[in-house]
Amino acid sequence: MLSLRVLLAASSALLPLAAHAQDATQLPPVDADAANPVDNVGTAPITGQELTREAIKRRQNATSDTGDLLRQLPGVSANSGGGFSSMPTLRGLSQQRLRITVDGAPIDLSCPNDMNTPLSYTVPQTIESIRVVPGVAPVSMGGDNIGGIISVESVAPRFAADGATLVTGEVSTFYRSNGDGFGGSALLTVANANLSATYTGSYTQAQQYKAGGDLGRVRSTEYAKTDHALALALQNDAGLFKLKGGYHFSPYEGFANQAMDMVSNKSWFLNAGYDGEFDWGSVKFTADYRDTDHEMNFLEDKLPGAMPMITEVHTFSTALKLELPVSARDKLRIGGEYHHQWLNDYWPPVAGNMMMGPNTFVNINGGTRDRIGGFAEWEAHWSDTLSSVIGARLDHVRMNTGQVQPYSTSMMNMADATAANAFNAVGHKRTDNNWSASALLSYAPTSGVAIELGYAHKARSPNIYERYTWGRGTMASRMIGWYGDGNGYVGNLNLKPERADTVSAAIEFKGTDNAWSLRLSPYYTHVNDYIDAAFVKNLTHPMSGLPMPFVQLQFANQKAEFVGVDVSGQVELWDGGKDAGTRLSGSLSWVRGQNLSDHAPLYHQMPLNVKVALDHHQGPIEAGIDLEWVAEKTRVDATRNEPVTSAYALVNLRLAYNLGPVKLSVEAENLFDKGYNLPLGGVSLGDYKATGVLRPVPGRGRSVNFGLSASF
Repeated sequence: MLSLRVLLAASSALLPLAAHAQDATQLPPVDADAANPVDNVGTAPITGQELTREAIKRRQNATSDTGDLLRQLPGVSANSGGGFSSMPTLRGLSQQRLRITVDGAPIDLSCPNDMNTPLSYTVPQTIESIRVVPGVAPVSMGGDNIGGIISVESVAPRFAADGATLVTGEVSTFYRSNGDGFGGSALLTVANANLSATYTGSYTQAQQYKAGGDLGRVRSTEYAKTDHALALALQNDAGLFKLKGGYHFSPYEGFANQAMDMVSNKSWFLNAGYDGEFDWGSVKFTADYRDTDHEMNFLEDKLPGAMPMITEVHTFSTALKLELPVSARDKLRIGGEYHHQWLNDYWPPVAGNMMMGPNTFVNINGGTRDRIGGFAEWEAHWSDTLSSVIGARLDHVRMNTGQVQPYSTSMMNMADATAANAFNAVGHKRTDNNWSASALLSYAPTSGVAIELGYAHKARSPNIYERYTWGRGTMASRMIGWYGDGNGYVGNLNLKPERADTVSAAIEFKGTDNAWSLRLSPYYTHVNDYIDAAFVKNLTHPMSGLPMPFVQLQFANQKAEFVGVDVSGQVELWDGGKDAGTRLSGSLSWVRGQNLSDHAPLYHQMPLNVKVALDHHQGPIEAGIDLEWVAEKTRVDATRNEPVTSAYALVNLRLAYNLGPVKLSVEAENLFDKGYNLPLGGVSLGDYKATGVLRPVPGRGRSVNFGLSASF
């Protein structure tokens, strides 16, 4: 509890700043992102979902993982990774099939295990909103995805009234008893009527967490990271100009379901943008650059031994979007974008180790992935109750990489030496032309009923690791893959782009003054050339030759389908006026993913799950209880030896007290310390290395979390 006392004391020392801050005059912010999902679907009321700042605040003391926050939304789940690096899935389609942007900038795969996920560069305490559009997303929101869009937005620029100066911000801190996790964040904005500067900074760290019940400690779950960013904005008659730069550093992050851990991740970025409004329409221009240096090795639970793995990535993107109101009824959106990724992945030799030397293992040698795309989209408001959005786009993808090499050509490395020769003997350049289209029809016959129908054809080219990894040895192949299953993966130069056709519908009923609502959304997706995995061989230990409980797989095009339904609703139980009320909300999600080529279940499909929340606020007091029930998972991928998991139910309690600008909160997460295994957690390789027992990754046990924040 020493960490808690130190943090709370530090935050208390900052609170007097509120008394000295000038009164803030907040003008309506000029929003930074024209690719707002809600804006882009016109009058369609139910396509996208959003986590607002208030919803994020309710969970930010319990997790440092933005992907975990998204599990509040129906149809969204998360594949387990590190403590701040889970991978979101939308309606059964994994992160690698989604377009994820942070302040409008895409973040590429930068690790053979996808440890530094796009959302790992975000911090719950400094996020303003997260918008999610699954399946049938308008083509103007981006290409090269088949599963949907996740858009994370930081605080929009704020400006003072004419002649005034605005100084505003927020500081916060938290402590979590399970894993001794703690951290803090700060946000400060200084602005006048034309110039705005906003600094955000945060730090978080935690030790290994304890599972519920008698499942014990979960090894390789410690982490630490810090993030800093400075955003500048200028507004005048010409429009809004933005410039933002930042730095991320993680000295370590354990991965319970991977053979490796992250021992360093350094990344810096620079984003620039312009938003302009004119008589003829609006324009949005963005450009961004990111440089990442990533290193994997073993943390304490996977010692003894060493195996450094280094990845260097540079990315650059630019996009231009125009919106043209061609009539009172019609809007036309046109635009284009360019995205470049360069990636080097190599494994230095280990002194004294015959298997890992004497040469550097070159996994990816200057791999490049360039994409240029363009779109046109037509939005029409046919009446006050009927609207449509129809669009098409083309994305041209070019990929290439250089020659590779194994650690050596000795008998011990013969499988990799043979594979390297075969890879180097053929050309590596690949080109894809991917067409996409989307159509949405929205109809609101009354003020309390809204109906939406949608269809989309989307395409995604393979990523660099899916196409260009080549190692065939046990150790080399097990270093590839983001599935958390312990298996080895081999790339495939002959992969085709995935092509998905999605049909979705939604109907929403609402009561007067939003006293109640009910939303029902069924969907179906068929994917041609779905990138799954084909069996190659059973793996044996590279030193002893004994059988291992893992297999080697190769990325392969197959056919797949997803069918499911999301249900959500809420009802106001008591309306006590502006400062008091009680509301009950809930959601249900079900998805069935099937491989149509081998007629087996797809990997990492979330079983039926139900969430219920009861929230009450009265004056300065906020209280809530959350219930989550997850069904038994028996539909598993036998090719990957995916484990079965049992059903479970969790209970969380929340309580907060507001004293002016200061908020103190406490919650009990997993109140009854329920022991359970994560359906999308994979296998616990950190525990396997230490105990020799292979088990699913257990979920977190009871944790009492404290939070303190102050705004000024």
